[in-house]
Amino acid sequence: MSKRILAIDFGASSGRAIVGTFDGEKIKMEEVHRFSNDPVQIGGTVYWDVLRLFYEIKQGIMKAAEGGRIDSVGIDTWGVDFGLIDKNGDLLENPVHYRDARTAGLVKECGGIIPDEEFYGRTGIQFLDLNTVYQLYSLKKERPYILERTDKLLFMPDLFGYFLTGKMTTEYSIATTSQMVDIKTKTWANDLLEKLGIPSSIMCDIKPSGSVLGKIRKEICEECGIEPVDVISVCGHDTQSAITAVPSSEKDFAFLSSGTWSLFGTELDTPVVTDESRALNITNEGGYGSKVGFLKNITGLWLIQESRRHWNRHGNNYSYADLEALARKAEPFKCFINPDAPEFLPHGNIPGRIREFCQRTGQPVPESPGEVMRCIYESLAFKYRQTLESVEKCTGKTYPVIHIIGGGTKDTFLSGLTACSTGRKVISGPVEATVFGNLAVQLLSCGDIKSIEEARQVIALSEGVKQFMPENTDEWNKNYDKFLKIM
Repeated sequence: MSKRILAIDFGASSGRAIVGTFDGEKIKMEEVHRFSNDPVQIGGTVYWDVLRLFYEIKQGIMKAAEGGRIDSVGIDTWGVDFGLIDKNGDLLENPVHYRDARTAGLVKECGGIIPDEEFYGRTGIQFLDLNTVYQLYSLKKERPYILERTDKLLFMPDLFGYFLTGKMTTEYSIATTSQMVDIKTKTWANDLLEKLGIPSSIMCDIKPSGSVLGKIRKEICEECGIEPVDVISVCGHDTQSAITAVPSSEKDFAFLSSGTWSLFGTELDTPVVTDESRALNITNEGGYGSKVGFLKNITGLWLIQESRRHWNRHGNNYSYADLEALARKAEPFKCFINPDAPEFLPHGNIPGRIREFCQRTGQPVPESPGEVMRCIYESLAFKYRQTLESVEKCTGKTYPVIHIIGGGTKDTFLSGLTACSTGRKVISGPVEATVFGNLAVQLLSCGDIKSIEEARQVIALSEGVKQFMPENTDEWNKNYDKFLKIM
């Protein structure tokens, strides 16, 4: 019999409920519900709209059930964000969104308490202001009464799982995004938390990816019209779900998970925690089967998404296809930005900030939307090359093929530019890598798929891929030096 399982996937601007049907060879997917995922700003703080989103999860379950029995459910989101639960089991406040400004400057401040060498050596996680540890440190400083009332912390996939089942645990992959897990023991680095004044007692036990969290509560089953089914703690971190779905038959591969963020790296059996990897700020995030995603977080399609929002707010009506077409027509190699410059993180006028960056660095200033887009595209492609070189330097390996996965694979222009910039063959697909990974871990959990290698073979059969080969490499090599000078 076919297995019907449900993946709930939260992206930067929308969430989806997608039913996967596994016939023993391929996974067929059907989107049954889509909803917006918009942060809400109140009083200067940016929050998750968590109760509405839980309502949408239940809507997704109901719509999935209309097509037949659901065998299990898995939830993934981005990393680092969390909810706080009091001793009565109630949510203390709406979870704060990682794009909130409360953590600005805290990496440096915490570095005065725990030296960077010690912090990275213990956790293997790159330093980002948005990491959970800095969010908690800001609470300790500014709103300690919230932490005093907290009994348990739940990361967002675990929080939604708690709402569904009443069970509280922490899934491994999402835990590692916090910068609070000891990379060797795979347990909480309690001594580091205590040094920062963060109570380690609020942390739940860490469970392996693919563990059964529990069955959906009786009252929710009645509300949604379903029989009790298991909620599986899939790789709750969407990046690790996507890595699970890389359709590679090789053990060693490079990947680029392309979406609002670009996650570029490789999968390893053991972490790389060296002075070199720390200096390059490369992270070691946990994945399925205790694998390590050795990767770097790069500002990705956010630059395009937010530019489009800005232009459309001011009377234009650009589609992503329109912007790609404008970029193709614009003059190449005119100017570049550092995609990870801090001014590009917040919402707002990204095109204006790009012009200011180019002016400040003595480059020609892009004026038209096409010129701005060309600047973004080429800068991302060069950033991917720089990151590939860093990963290869740290691992001592060479990766002749780059697998691009995720929603960004729809942008064939960027895939082609990445091949040209890196001088490597690019294999693009699957588009729905995060959902495929979510579904695959559910099937691994229940035994329908026996290994991660088999899961990747199933995914390779389930969705076609595109290939891109390098072109005009001499011109790209010459302009790469210009890019490095503005970094």
